[in-house]
Amino acid sequence: MVEWTDFERATIKDVFSKIEYEVVGPAALARCLVVYPWTQRYFGNFGNLYNAAAITGNPKVAKHGITILHGLDKAVKNMDDIRNTYAELSVLHSEKLHVDPDNFKLLADCLTIVVAAQMGKAFTGEIQAAFQKFLAVVVSSLGRQYH
Repeated sequence: MVEWTDFERATIKDVFSKIEYEVVGPAALARCLVVYPWTQRYFGNFGNLYNAAAITGNPKVAKHGITILHGLDKAVKNMDDIRNTYAELSVLHSEKLHVDPDNFKLLADCLTIVVAAQMGKAFTGEIQAAFQKFLAVVVSSLGRQYH
């Protein structure tokens, strides 16, 4: 079980209260698909993903990016039991969708970059540390079915 400090708990809740889901979600997923093009193979039904402009303008990418962020809300609300919170999602991604679990880390890194850009100087090292710890727990929980 993960130990969270009061600062980390407050920071995670604060960051998510400031995120513009309709901007950050699509931007993070689009960045992941552009920077790591092999991740596109899981989105074959999303249509045109041939270049950065097509990806960033793709409404299915945008919608799924927002869905991902709303999925993270579950972890924010269940920080003491993220592993069980994502049990079904882990099974879905491993057994049905066959997503390489390393891609969760890639997306988490892209999300961190986008959140940092949105928050600017307010995204201090301490805030980043708490945010990345949170995302690491989420990534581990999503990948648990693979172990």
